[in-house]
Amino acid sequence: MTAAVGQSGNATAVAVNVGVILDLNRRTDVAQVGLSCVEMAVSEFYDAHPNYTTRIVIATRDSGGDVVQAAASALDLINNVQVQAILGPETSMQANFLIPLGEKAQIPVISFSASSPTLASIRSPYFFRATQKDSTQVNAIAAIVKAFSWRQVVPIYVDNAYGEGIVPSLVDSLDAVDARVPYRSAISASATDDQIGQELYKLMTMQTRVFVVHMAPNLGARLFAKAKEVEMMSPGYVWIVTDGITGFLNSIDSSVLESMQGVLGVKPHVPRTKEVLEFRSRWKRKFQRDHPEILDADLNSYGLWAYDATVALATAIEKAGQATNFTFLNNSSSSNADLDRIRASSSGPNLALELSRAKFAGLSGEFAMEPDGQLKGSAYEVVNVNGNGGRVVGYWTRGGGLARELANESTAGRSASRESLMRTVIWPGDAAAVPKGFQMPTSGKKLRIGVPVKDGFSEFVSVTTDPETNKTSVTGYCIDIFEAVVQTLPYALPFEYVPFANATGDSAGTYNDLVYQVFLGNFDAVVGDTTVIANRSNYVDFTLPYTESGVSMVVPVRPDGSKNAWLFLKPLTWDLWMTTFLFFLFIGFVVWVLEHRISKDFRGPPSHQAGTSLWFSFSTMVFAHRENVVSNLARTVVIIWCFVVLILTQSYTASFTSLLTVQRLQPTVTDINELLRKGEFVGYQDGSFVVGLLKRIGFRDDRLVPYDNSDHCDTLFGQGRIAAAFDEIPYIKLFLAKHCSKYMMTDPSYKTDGFGFVFPKGSVLVPDISRAVLNVTEGDKMTKIEEAWFGKNSRCPESSTSVSPGGQLGLNSFWSLFLIAGVAAVSALIIFAATFVYQHRQILLQQQEGEDNSQSKPSFWRRIMRLLRTFDKKDLKCHTFRDDNRVGNNEVNLVSLNVMSPSAYSVQTEFPVDSSTAAAATPPPIDSSTELHYNDNVEAQGVEISIDLHQNFSGAGQIDDGYDNDEITRH
Repeated sequence: MTAAVGQSGNATAVAVNVGVILDLNRRTDVAQVGLSCVEMAVSEFYDAHPNYTTRIVIATRDSGGDVVQAAASALDLINNVQVQAILGPETSMQANFLIPLGEKAQIPVISFSASSPTLASIRSPYFFRATQKDSTQVNAIAAIVKAFSWRQVVPIYVDNAYGEGIVPSLVDSLDAVDARVPYRSAISASATDDQIGQELYKLMTMQTRVFVVHMAPNLGARLFAKAKEVEMMSPGYVWIVTDGITGFLNSIDSSVLESMQGVLGVKPHVPRTKEVLEFRSRWKRKFQRDHPEILDADLNSYGLWAYDATVALATAIEKAGQATNFTFLNNSSSSNADLDRIRASSSGPNLALELSRAKFAGLSGEFAMEPDGQLKGSAYEVVNVNGNGGRVVGYWTRGGGLARELANESTAGRSASRESLMRTVIWPGDAAAVPKGFQMPTSGKKLRIGVPVKDGFSEFVSVTTDPETNKTSVTGYCIDIFEAVVQTLPYALPFEYVPFANATGDSAGTYNDLVYQVFLGNFDAVVGDTTVIANRSNYVDFTLPYTESGVSMVVPVRPDGSKNAWLFLKPLTWDLWMTTFLFFLFIGFVVWVLEHRISKDFRGPPSHQAGTSLWFSFSTMVFAHRENVVSNLARTVVIIWCFVVLILTQSYTASFTSLLTVQRLQPTVTDINELLRKGEFVGYQDGSFVVGLLKRIGFRDDRLVPYDNSDHCDTLFGQGRIAAAFDEIPYIKLFLAKHCSKYMMTDPSYKTDGFGFVFPKGSVLVPDISRAVLNVTEGDKMTKIEEAWFGKNSRCPESSTSVSPGGQLGLNSFWSLFLIAGVAAVSALIIFAATFVYQHRQILLQQQEGEDNSQSKPSFWRRIMRLLRTFDKKDLKCHTFRDDNRVGNNEVNLVSLNVMSPSAYSVQTEFPVDSSTAAAATPPPIDSSTELHYNDNVEAQGVEISIDLHQNFSGAGQIDDGYDNDEITRH
């Protein structure tokens, strides 16, 4: 319904009816403060905009705190008053009823206090939330939990749509910071003090000491009063309240605040601008004038949202009024029911569109609607209740996390120190120390610790029952470790052992079954020889392991049968033997090449030269070589090779000595593939997870034989029923300590994480127990426990408890030495070859006369052969051959040759020589290009001296060394 009204100088302004539905008779802070702010907003808005053509006319209705009455009020406003919009209702439950009505009538419903996240799921285009929904503040709460490293949180909420709406978002946010919710406490809005006390007593019996309270202020006040009465506001407790309570701290009675000392709370941040401070003064004067009986009223954030929502609605009505009339469409229904008489507003779609576009700087901060009709999130204040009110100790923003000041938003949340995130907090009981977040209950039940029941390996865990008293006793290595760990905790941890047994006293299942009982909640923890493995960690949490890890294989041993005639070959692998042998040959060849032309020891018949080279090379193995090495290159090669030989011989001697002097036992099996290939039977400890591992490796079920204890395993080996046994290393060591000379542990080893204690997922005890495990394992206590259960000499004295296939010296240990020797030898060959070719390059460049007296080069291969023949000759320039022209007292003097033309002949002289015979000898004529080769064999006193002179007479009195064409022998 619209009408022309006169206001602020505009007599033709159109009046637009707007309904307000609040709990007026209950006199709640939201209703009284909100209504006064709505009225001030209407008055001040049109005072600031006197020329606007529309005017809001407020029509208020009381919901009486009842959803049905709120719905009836809405129908009355729609059908009878024909309102174009509704401000309210106050609660989320009422809004849940009103939203469908507003959508049917196509009028916007704007609530400034209904904060339940479930309202967003309705997805109505005509519902607008002008307040922060509860799901935004849970992120701030989760940030606080993370900052103080609390692992468990219990939410306490009112049992209605408002309280339940926050729980899913809260659980998800806590899960994101690795905190879990072990229990949810729902309290009825009509609960008595006794019922509240019973719920608090139940919480006291639990470990968790961190509580998040989400309820209305009146119910919250009763809760904290009762909590103080049962001493739950003492040191060690943590209480965090949501905006539903924090937003009204200034109006809560002082006696209630006294019971809330040390509580943390979160609430939306409202900038303390000049406009807000001035509005607060105006509002206080108006409120006291309208409600003189209320003296301690205080403006809260809901009042500011009500003001901003009214301004946004007035602005949207003005904009929508320019394009449409504020009328309702006719309803063709003939029914008299209120629901059937609802007519649709013709201006509703445009008005909803303008509201979704609203954006301005309001008193509560930036006012802007998201596409789904929700108010955009803002920063949150973290408040610590101290004294007569709340003290801001930090801020939380969506992008920056926690921060001491909003100015530090860019760096907020990035520091690991909580002192840099928040100011000092005074905790319940005026405690300054940060609560741990959990405490073992003193009045509740003890922890039920499940222990395995087994027949063998009782050194780890043993469960016995006294037949007379029927009292169960639990002992063992694992039990002592756990009790030592508990003693190091900074708090008492009451517990009792519960054997995992059936009615007959036998084991109730495997270790996996025992661990699963913790997941089911039948046990609070498991203590025993329980291995930390991946699939178990999907259901429970493990502490740090307190034993070494791994699964290995145990096999029988036999005397080392390698002590035979060929034992001397065992220290080195075959590839090292072959490499060494080839290098002996190679080094001998290199030395022969380098010494052949200059050393008399490396000359002679081919067989003699080959034997000398091999003898020289292999004699270096015992450093018995006597041949004279002349070349510096050869000396370098020999020095390096002798060093390599020295290393090899010393290593061989050490390894061979060990084989001869050390008593060794060899495993009967060293390869698991051999067991699989032969289809051998293998053993495993009954109830262990190892059976699953063996199946994954490839062993068939019919090849797996379980054993109960170490004696049973020894019996299976003795009867030949198993060829190997697989078990965890702690069990294997205990088994070998009893049967040291008969078995040994061998590869392969499969990695596991050892024995650990089992707790439920997310248990707050796991970090403390893990730290205590480290303290025990690193101290003397661990050694004393091991000696008490396993003795001081638990290791095998006769032989090593572990053996790996092989142990010979291989090429991989010496390849660098061979590389150095090889590089040195090859380098020496290259240097020698290059020098030799350069000195005799004329052989490769020489010309040969053809039959037609034309000059042509000899073939390449003939030149190569001549070069090799030159290599085979002595190097007469070497100092070792300079005096070889003289033998004993006889001398062949070739200083001067009295010839008229170039000639070549060979002279062979035997002493004594008849002078007449010598004189009668006449050399045959030769041409100028013929080679003169003197080959003087002087045999005197049983010694043959051979002198080779290579001379080319190219002219009278000229001699050119190195040319050898024809050889003429003269006797």
